[in-house]
Amino acid sequence: MASAIGSCSLKANYQGGIPKWRSPRAAVIPNFHLPMRSYEVKNRTNVDDIKSLRLITAIKTPYLPDGRFDLEAYDALVNMQIEDGVEGVIVGGTTGEGQLMSWDEHIMLIGHTVNCFGGSIKVIGNTGSNSTREAIHATEQGFAVGMHAALHINPYYGKTSIEGLISHFNNVLPMGPTIIYNVPSRTGQDIPPQAIYRVAQSTNLAGIKECVGNERVEEYTNNGIVVWSGNDDQAHDSRWDYRATGVISVTSNLVPGLMRKLMFGGKNESLNSKVLPLIEWLFEEPNPIGLNTALAQLGVVRPVFRLPYVPLPLAKRVEFVNIVKALGRENFIGDKDVRVLDDDEFVLIDRY
Repeated sequence: MASAIGSCSLKANYQGGIPKWRSPRAAVIPNFHLPMRSYEVKNRTNVDDIKSLRLITAIKTPYLPDGRFDLEAYDALVNMQIEDGVEGVIVGGTTGEGQLMSWDEHIMLIGHTVNCFGGSIKVIGNTGSNSTREAIHATEQGFAVGMHAALHINPYYGKTSIEGLISHFNNVLPMGPTIIYNVPSRTGQDIPPQAIYRVAQSTNLAGIKECVGNERVEEYTNNGIVVWSGNDDQAHDSRWDYRATGVISVTSNLVPGLMRKLMFGGKNESLNSKVLPLIEWLFEEPNPIGLNTALAQLGVVRPVFRLPYVPLPLAKRVEFVNIVKALGRENFIGDKDVRVLDDDEFVLIDRY
């Protein structure tokens, strides 16, 4: 019996013939569950390649009438972004409705985007979660399918302490280039600069998508941290007055060429003021409601919504058509005439 116990790597001390059990050594090895890592460098992205991006689109995910991804429409959307000079896409972000996807769908879409477009545009996968365990697992998978960088939000709803935020980010940063996304209006918690300065010790931190405002943008740029504006209405001033690198944009789904001019062409108050009515319209209701409605009316995606998102009301749909005419249809993606869709043309999916 003693030899059997020994063969199982269990140590036994005999005191009066009674074996004393000891825990297997493997159970107390530090960092026993290590992240998956690869030394393959073919698709490895240098963090400086991410830091230099000026226009990144938070790309929309279109659907078929049964609620599955419409990959044909998705590919067309990404191609239009590339043709108009967008440098990167966020896949499965808030705009792309990653919150409505299973992780299988999420990783598949990241992999599909890399496979089809990874040579022409940087693919940044939203692999953030309010669970550190899920964030680690999704980020491992995202880099395994070839994404160039990860987007990570702070843990939401349940929230955590500042030390918890730092620990969360420090557990995902080692995997590859990472953009941290600060949007307190959605998470219920600001990521304070003190936390960012701590995690900025990682060479994998590409920068911050910052939605708090330009005062915060300026603080980071003064301290050498790369920032992308997360607010389309502030992006022009962020870029030219507060030294933001660029914008991670919703509006560029619709008018990528105009957003490129705002990010690349120098200060242009006149153009910015022309685009602002569109931006204001897009965000009157929580994103991506306005964008989904707009893309459907432009005829570039089917008018299919995964609930709980529903289209804007008729008056707002009419207003969008007028905005398109004022800005010029040629500045918007697609080649169909913009039109006001009727209520019964929209498909609302509750199960998919």
